[in-house]
Amino acid sequence: MNGMLRRGLSRPEPRLLSMRYLSSATGGGSAGRTEGGSSETTPLRPRPNALTDEIIRVDHAGELGADRIYAGQMAILGNGPLGKTIGHMWEQEKEHRKQFEQLIQQHRVRPTIMTPIWNVAGFVLGAGTALMGEKAAMACTVAVETVIVEHYNDQLRQIMEAPNPDKELLATITKFRDEEQEHHDTGIDHGAEQAPFYQAMTEVIKFGCKTAIAISKKI
Repeated sequence: MNGMLRRGLSRPEPRLLSMRYLSSATGGGSAGRTEGGSSETTPLRPRPNALTDEIIRVDHAGELGADRIYAGQMAILGNGPLGKTIGHMWEQEKEHRKQFEQLIQQHRVRPTIMTPIWNVAGFVLGAGTALMGEKAAMACTVAVETVIVEHYNDQLRQIMEAPNPDKELLATITKFRDEEQEHHDTGIDHGAEQAPFYQAMTEVIKFGCKTAIAISKKI
């Protein structure tokens, strides 16, 4: 288990994202290479308006954090009864993160400078609550997903009220919002509310998530 914790904390993925972002932002076309060595072009789009720029930046940060939370939970509980359930939610979060990494590159949005901190903080939160037991891990899931669902609903209203709504972004966030709601419900179904100090713990986690969102919107 200690080995899994060390591997989770030492993942270099945020740095790799920054390198890919800088490459696409300065190269004017960009992308990466497939396993066979051929180039894979990521089409760039016109620079986004302020709302789209903020949404992509903060949502990428949020999905990074969620990815790392489930990674932390899997490091502790992956071989237990909840391993399959957590693994399923983690796979969806990894897909969410992948989508926003693509949008960051395509729209040339600057990622939040807090990325390395959210990377570590997410893993520590996931692993830490999992060490308290399965119900505490599910309480963490419920708290995080409650904030994310509310956050996505706010963004959907903002997009729909915009003069020229981004229909693709609208569809993406709607899909992810629905999956986050499923994660919330899964946590409830697996005894989250029976966790010790459930109310206090979830309120603290919610406050932390809302603070991270507010910071990631701007820097």
